[in-house]
This record gives sequence, structure tokens and C-alpha cells, in this order.
Amino acid sequence: MSEKVLSKSKISTKQITTIGMLFAVTIVLGATGWGFIPIPPLKLTIMHIPVIIASILEGPIVGALTGLLFGIFSMIQAINTPTPVSFIFLNPIVAVIPRILIGVTPYYAYKLIKTKWKKVNLGLSVLIGSFTNTIGVMGLIYLLYIDQYANALHISHSLAVKTILFYILNGFVSGSFAVVVSMPIIMAVKKIRK
Repeated sequence: MSEKVLSKSKISTKQITTIGMLFAVTIVLGATGWGFIPIPPLKLTIMHIPVIIASILEGPIVGALTGLLFGIFSMIQAINTPTPVSFIFLNPIVAVIPRILIGVTPYYAYKLIKTKWKKVNLGLSVLIGSFTNTIGVMGLIYLLYIDQYANALHISHSLAVKTILFYILNGFVSGSFAVVVSMPIIMAVKKIRK
């Protein structure tokens, strides 16, 4: 697999087209709110999917930039359609950093995971990208805001911890969905590029 990091070398028309499409999908999902599914007290997301696709197809820089867009839209959502815990997503450490990392981890996972089955390699890489989001965001909420999170929801500290664990476990559903959606797209684009 050739190194897919952007440098001073030329970017092909195909790459520009792919980057443009993934940025457009991210912008549409973010600007319309379709990328954020309200499941109180938080909003679950499908916006990690174009970030994962960008990472695996175009490399960590394009993935990170797509993740940055996702993070910015997370902050905008916190302002435009607030929930009791939206204040958490006004912090770029929670809203942006994990989303940038979604654009990096699947690429390197895909390069490092070597099994006999290419689909397994790809599926595991997508899952790692999805869990980067879930564990990154929920872990930071726990580390930085657990008491404020509990107070905002009028629940005990222990119930707040259980809620965060529930969302992390729900990451398996989110990750499975990301695999089902991302794999065919990535495989089709890779096939077209051959």
C-alpha cells in the first residue's frame, strides 16, 4: 500500500474528487443535523463514517481534516440544538480532538492489521475508527466532566458512570453500522481505482 499522506507531490483528480465528495457529505450531515441522532441526553452520530472512509482511502491528513469538520459541526450542534449536556461539546478537547483522531487511527490500523482476509483487515480498521470516536468522547466526558454531567442530568455520580458505560457499549452498534456502510464504499472505490 502506497503512503497516502499529502505532500508537495501532485494530488490526482480522482483524489480531489474523493476528498470533495467526503467533505461535501460531512458538511451536509453537519449543516442539516442529519449526522446527529438525538438519543437523550446525548446525540449519537453517523458523521464518523465519512471520516473513516476518508482516512482509509486518502490517508491520515485528509482523514484528520474531515474529522476536524466533524468536530466543528459537533460544536455548532451544541449551540444550535442544545441538550442538557451540550456545554460539554463546546470544549474543543471533547468535540474536536477525538474526531480528528478518527481520521488517523483507521488508516494506521489498516496498514498494521495483517490477516489473510482483506475484508477482515478493513472491517477491523473501520471498527477501530468508530471506537476512537466513542471511547475518545465518552472517556473525555468521564475524565473532564463526570460531576457536571451528573448534575446536568440530575442523576447520581454512579448512574452517570453507568450511563457513560452504556454509551461505550453502544459503540458496538455504532461500529457495526459503520462497518456495514463503510466497507462496501471503500471496497468499491478501491476497485474502481485499480
